[in-house]
Amino acid sequence: MRLSGEAARGHVLAHGLGGRTDLPLDAVSAIVGGGIAVAVSFLALTWAWKRPRLHPDGGRPVPPRLARLLDAPALTGAGRALSLAATALVVAVAFAGPPTDKRNLAPWALFVTFWVGLVPLSVLLGPVWRRVNPLRTLHAGLCRLTRTDPDGRRPLPAGVGYRPAAGWLTAFVWLELVAPDRSDPRLVGALIVAYAGVNTALAWWFGRDWFTRGDGFEAYSSLLARMCPIGRRSDGTLVWRTPLHGLMRHTGEPGLVATACVLIGSTGFDGITRTTYWRDNVDPSSLLAGTLGLGAAIGAVSVLYLAAMRVSAAATGQDPRRMPGRFAATLLPIALGYTLAHYFSFFLLEGQTTVILASDPFGAGWNLLGSTGNRVDYDLVGPTLIAQVQVNAIVLGHIAGTIAAHDLALRTRPSERALRGQLPIAVVMVALTCAGLFALLSG
Repeated sequence: MRLSGEAARGHVLAHGLGGRTDLPLDAVSAIVGGGIAVAVSFLALTWAWKRPRLHPDGGRPVPPRLARLLDAPALTGAGRALSLAATALVVAVAFAGPPTDKRNLAPWALFVTFWVGLVPLSVLLGPVWRRVNPLRTLHAGLCRLTRTDPDGRRPLPAGVGYRPAAGWLTAFVWLELVAPDRSDPRLVGALIVAYAGVNTALAWWFGRDWFTRGDGFEAYSSLLARMCPIGRRSDGTLVWRTPLHGLMRHTGEPGLVATACVLIGSTGFDGITRTTYWRDNVDPSSLLAGTLGLGAAIGAVSVLYLAAMRVSAAATGQDPRRMPGRFAATLLPIALGYTLAHYFSFFLLEGQTTVILASDPFGAGWNLLGSTGNRVDYDLVGPTLIAQVQVNAIVLGHIAGTIAAHDLALRTRPSERALRGQLPIAVVMVALTCAGLFALLSG
């Protein structure tokens, strides 16, 4: 059926569970089974995985022809032109297109196609958004216009790290999950313009490296891209690799803990808002309740992780101030698992609306893509497939995080004390698995 009225508004607000409450799965069995699977995987690792195997520069070189194609300047130029044109179109439609989110392309393009679509794009193809980021194109043009060095007037302080990106992502998920009238097309257009203006100005001052850790979306995409099967060695060579190799290269980066906890906590909060308890006891229109709930979810994940790192540091005799940053990248598979679980069906089902509306973006009666008037096909993915993807994504994400943490621990301190120090991390992995499955399946 085609979304309309309040149904459309409810879906475009990006509650990623997609409204499916008929999933054919026993919640208790899934939660217990998921926790056991993660615990058993940890025990198996301690027995069979005795030395580091995930080398930062591991992998097999990509064939030279494919490497040249992937690195071709023409491909980069085409991608930048396309992304800039698409962004300009979305902004134009936001201001000049139909006034309601039922018929306006902009909210669907931002909250569904772009925000959720960045995940598979980055994991499968690498840091694509960094390569085609339209803000980088605007920044380059601004620097030429003002005859300013693209490296900026003043370097970004080294200790800032990913903290600006964590702040931007927190603001975005608050907009996505809590803010009133967040799918108003005019508001969406204004926010896109404001975000572009602020980040382009900051890059003009601090240099183009600002986008790497200061632009929330580029940072988000690039962090997930560390799990792409195509990566680069430290010498720049493109290689085929297992997805976890990319998590070993950069450790201890400032702000990475905050960024990962925002991604996990916000997705968990999205699941909590779909539970029976939340619906029965919290006013969904309450700005205060939503803000406090989102903050509590992010805070709970942060406290749980930091507490585990402190206990682990005490058990291994390491500096408790450095431990959280050193293992922060091992949270990324969990963030990926949560995102896939919550937004898989949402992207495939509600993402169709973006294509439908793009055929007549200004509501002028066009049929550019031949999809005007089409209806969303809710039979594209069934409840059984959705349930399987959701549960497996969360469980496998935590198992992958456990593997990465185990290998990094062996690399950091290969001793029996290192194995004992992993026990708090394993407890956190099991707890997050059970909590994630509970939030996912108790609606």
